[in-house]
Amino acid sequence: MKLQFRFRRPAMTEVKKDRPWLFRTYAGHSTAEKSNALYRANLAKGQTGLSVAFDLPTQTGYDSDHELAKGEVGKVGVPVCHLGDMRALFKDIPLDQMNTSMTINATAPWLLALYIAVAEEQGADVAALQGTVQNDLVKEYLSRGTYICPPKPSLRMITDVAAYTAEHLPKWNPMNVCSYHLQEAGATPEQELAFALATGIAVLDDLKGKVPAAGFPAMVGRISFFVNAGIRFVTELCKMRAFTELWDEICRERYGIEEEKYRRFRYGVQVNSLGLTEQQPENNVYRILLEMLAVTLSKNARARAVQLPAWNEALGLPRPWDQQWSLRMQQILAYETDLLEYGDLFDGNPAITAKVEALKNGARDELKTLDGMGGAIAAIDYMKGRLVESNSERLARIEAGETTVVGVNRWTEAEPSPLTAGDGSILTVDPAVEVDQVTRLNDWRGTRDQAAVDAALADLRAAASAGQNVMPASVACAKAGVTTGEWAGVMRQVHGQYRGPTGVSKNPSNRTEGLDEIRNAVDQVSTRLGRRLSFLMGKPGLDGQSNGAEQIAARARDCGMEINYEGIRLTPTEIVKAAGEANAHVVGLSILSGSHLPLIAEVIERMREAGLSHIPVVVGGIIPDEDAARLKDMGVARVYTPKDFELNRIMFDIVALAEPNAVAAE
Repeated sequence: MKLQFRFRRPAMTEVKKDRPWLFRTYAGHSTAEKSNALYRANLAKGQTGLSVAFDLPTQTGYDSDHELAKGEVGKVGVPVCHLGDMRALFKDIPLDQMNTSMTINATAPWLLALYIAVAEEQGADVAALQGTVQNDLVKEYLSRGTYICPPKPSLRMITDVAAYTAEHLPKWNPMNVCSYHLQEAGATPEQELAFALATGIAVLDDLKGKVPAAGFPAMVGRISFFVNAGIRFVTELCKMRAFTELWDEICRERYGIEEEKYRRFRYGVQVNSLGLTEQQPENNVYRILLEMLAVTLSKNARARAVQLPAWNEALGLPRPWDQQWSLRMQQILAYETDLLEYGDLFDGNPAITAKVEALKNGARDELKTLDGMGGAIAAIDYMKGRLVESNSERLARIEAGETTVVGVNRWTEAEPSPLTAGDGSILTVDPAVEVDQVTRLNDWRGTRDQAAVDAALADLRAAASAGQNVMPASVACAKAGVTTGEWAGVMRQVHGQYRGPTGVSKNPSNRTEGLDEIRNAVDQVSTRLGRRLSFLMGKPGLDGQSNGAEQIAARARDCGMEINYEGIRLTPTEIVKAAGEANAHVVGLSILSGSHLPLIAEVIERMREAGLSHIPVVVGGIIPDEDAARLKDMGVARVYTPKDFELNRIMFDIVALAEPNAVAAE
């Protein structure tokens, strides 16, 4: 008997997929026109949101022709000095159809005012605008360094923006608590959780007095976060679940927010740039992918927006092709895999649950400490010191081989990378860009109604002095033709300027483990010099990324040197004056913004004019080989880049350079 089998074809069921997150690329360089072309090209490639990078003068409230802007214009982002620049930046990009993230902090009220003015020119409904201003000044004091005014008035400006958007831009995220740079500065997961949540608490506490009680829950729901995801992607995934649960807990218990949608932890992410390596940079592609998984795999803690660095950002500015490669990585995960077809993959997993609880408990302990100090604003010095300590411990583990970094401290032998061969492997900004930008800035000043500008600035000064919300006056300034430097100048006049803590104590250190040989060498050279070896660490220009400078200064102190480090944002004149007053034996300069050539040339020239050309100068930063050669031709004794992770070796170099009768340059 022949058996026959009939198979019934199962009915096809349509799988409902989640919507993917926003695809962004952090971008902006050279000029508003060039950045606009880049944005439109990226949108055509499938990017679904914009993420604007501003140059350092714009971030720190200086016009492109200011003394401190020299060499910095258009380097790490786009210069925006006035309404004309903002208009050019978004030409042919309808703002009422766009979700725009602007990574801007100290000048956030001003850049949002310019954005609103351009949107109105386009005929957009301002109430329909969607996007985010980062507007997190607290982390600027701890890590990124683009602050202007002291913490308390800066907090007021943060909440001014939030209160204004509550009334006029209800779909806008007025503040993006940014823990990204905390991790870049060395924060542990528990510190990143606690310091970021404490910032959110400080903002909401201040905001409560600026919006009606009935509207406060909705404003809590508009506070978003911008986080970092490192290579330990299981821990990072758990950190994101911990963030989600802790924020819900804070919103419910501290602020009494009943609606779940207003307690939701809404966040965007850029994955870790700290871990990108100059050595074997092609390996960074895998690092970026793994870090992206940490913020996308868990549905209940999935990012709302993701932007990825390019594989070659440890070498310099990425090209459009490099950014496209990172965008394609996101698109493949979202559209080719089945990730978005499933619920949360980790609910009920005991290992994940245990790790999340451990992170939450560690963060709660740290939050109690901060609360006992009076909150985030009062605890800035404490948090800065903790970050410097944590970063020192992280680097020490890499130096000792306890933490493996492939291609850096293990498996360092490798084939030459074809990706970095030849010219043009990174983007370089033409120095003529700065001249062109300054020319157009002067033309703008020459054609505006100066009486209208003066009146708008007077109204802004009156509002700031009276403690009124500065947003209405800022929008009026934008429309009148006020410049970035003029707006920030009023804020400086009213509130004063601020120098943030360095996190590096000048007191002799008790940290001596593994440093005996260097400390002996420092003692011996100091004896021959007739006084303690004096090392001056300087940060010329507007680059506020001070992690490297802090670690060099801290290690020099631990090795027994007399250190002089006054923090960020110094002019070459100020650095040379400090070197003379300290009678320094060696001067170290750290610049990561790409402006190393003009700034170091000026320092060297001013040292020569001051009769200090005998003092050796060492330089660190993201510096291409050809630029390193030019720096040495100027007289720089040593050039260090991210591949030089062994701080003890750098310390021995400083000792050798300080040796009496040592030859400064090789």
